[in-house]
Amino acid sequence: MTPDVTVRERSRHEQLGISDDQALEMYRMMVLARKYDERGLLLQRAGKVGFHVSGIGQEMTQVAAAFALDRERDYFLPYYRDYGFVLSVGLTVKDLMLSIFAKAEDISSGGRQMPGHFGSKRHRIVTGSSPVTTQVPHAVGIALAAKMRKQDIVSYVTFGEGSSNQGDFHEGCNFAGVHRLPVIIMCQNNQYAISVPLSKQTAGKISDRAAGYGFPGVRVDGTDPLEVYRVVKEARERAIRGEGPTLIESVMYRLQPHSTSDNDLAYRTKEEVEQHRANDGLPRFKQYLIDCGIWSEAQDEALVKELLAIINEATAYAEEAPYPHPDETYTHVYAESEGGASNGRY
Repeated sequence: MTPDVTVRERSRHEQLGISDDQALEMYRMMVLARKYDERGLLLQRAGKVGFHVSGIGQEMTQVAAAFALDRERDYFLPYYRDYGFVLSVGLTVKDLMLSIFAKAEDISSGGRQMPGHFGSKRHRIVTGSSPVTTQVPHAVGIALAAKMRKQDIVSYVTFGEGSSNQGDFHEGCNFAGVHRLPVIIMCQNNQYAISVPLSKQTAGKISDRAAGYGFPGVRVDGTDPLEVYRVVKEARERAIRGEGPTLIESVMYRLQPHSTSDNDLAYRTKEEVEQHRANDGLPRFKQYLIDCGIWSEAQDEALVKELLAIINEATAYAEEAPYPHPDETYTHVYAESEGGASNGRY
């Protein structure tokens, strides 16, 4: 690497308006999401939790996007792999652990939903549902309300590339384009919809579909957090100016099976996975920070130890926490009737 290239590379985050401390906090959240994810896999294999969906390999996009948004005002509709995102906008490891153990204190659903269906009124995270992509029209509706109220906020929605073939995606994009709504539509293209590769489910680039709905589509390297930050920030600024939605296709690779109930070797080879693992954005961003002179291997070892202690504490707490009481099965399921009689089931 020549001196000129080194100087240019070392200033990338500064050119984007990201301070050294912010860059380090972004990395911290990526590592936290990765270590939580690894713990989730171990807990499922140990028979302590029933199910885990991994987002390993996608943390760079998730965290960078969160940092580019207004985490105090915007609305978020993440999908089930978005650990890095929800941790960055305010959820804690304890929150995620209570969810994966399906305990009563789970803030997303009180232990009633599948893990990964994040929700928090305080942090404006709107809970998704099991049918994929239904969160896209919801995000568009939130953006419509923001426009009608003349609020300088955006809604941000994410999903996988397989979901981009669902009708909810197209309907949401069409409505958002017609009404020029302040919504950022983020497709995390990890190249596999469960067992189906991208080449067998999608013709062309997903980002190109935006042209059919009258707004920009951007394709970005999802393993490069600084580039993702730039693209999301520009999309937010565009939305706030009243210029409408942006479709972002962030390209990465799913390094784990679809879920703990999936055998990925039935449809891809170990060699393919290892080839993409060599392009993992997390160690590359770590090396970037070291090259910038703001991080070191010793600091990294200390960080991992600190984060594992947090995860250990959260795991122990969630294991001992109570499950929902059977009498509360229908609480918060049904709305109160017009006559006011609810039998406590609302």
